[in-house]
Amino acid sequence: MRRMLAVLVAAVAALSAVTVPAAAAGGWAVTYLDPLPARFEDGRPYALGFWVLQHGTHPFEGELGAVGLRLTREKDGKSLSFDGTALPEAGHYATSVVVPEGVWKVEGIQGMFQPHDVGVLTVPGGLEIKPVGKEVVEGFVSRGTDYWDAVRPPGFPDLPGEKVTVGSGHAVPTVSPQGAVATAVPQVPVATASAQEKVAAGEAAQRQESGGVPAYTLLIAAVGGALLAAAGLQWLPLPRLSPLSRLPGRSRRREDEPDPPADSSSETIVISG
Repeated sequence: MRRMLAVLVAAVAALSAVTVPAAAAGGWAVTYLDPLPARFEDGRPYALGFWVLQHGTHPFEGELGAVGLRLTREKDGKSLSFDGTALPEAGHYATSVVVPEGVWKVEGIQGMFQPHDVGVLTVPGGLEIKPVGKEVVEGFVSRGTDYWDAVRPPGFPDLPGEKVTVGSGHAVPTVSPQGAVATAVPQVPVATASAQEKVAAGEAAQRQESGGVPAYTLLIAAVGGALLAAAGLQWLPLPRLSPLSRLPGRSRRREDEPDPPADSSSETIVISG
């Protein structure tokens, strides 16, 4: 039984390793903040703009999910969450915050991606954040694909050529030659879409078809259930039969055998004379 259980666990683990896409295990994003107020005061409202970019270089293709900023005070662990509202630019959001006095850890809530550590906010005082790294900017330039016009993430240069619109629900309005306003179809050209973006888009479609659950998890559950059912049948105890009951025709022979002949001598009465 133990050996069969070990084989079952190994089979499910191997299936999981083969089926889970690499993008599902290694997807990540970065939150960048727009230029900030010079100073934050206790109880005063501030409007903050921020960007959520996959791999730190480009907007996510598809439905990202809820985004925002989360602040956690170091002294007592108190947490504040501020939901983001989508702006016209792809991957660009805004929120309004009111922060009490204290030292706060600031995180970016990034939908389907893990939260990103933005920096530390001191109230009253300022927010210490990590600037955009040189390697990130070089990665953006090497892709050769630009998604923004004048309003763009801080530190990202304006690349030559036409801008690409991503399918994130933020279509870029364009003006036709007749002067009518048309809406560009949010689509990424095949030539500029990376392999990781295609995998991510395919995963989003699979989640929509399976009610938000990745299709590969349903496959793992189905196969694992079948293996468990098969193992259960092997572990069920079988009824134990006596040696006599295993002989073919044993019970029927008793019923079909004729009665033994009666001993006539036992019924004869002898009268001596």
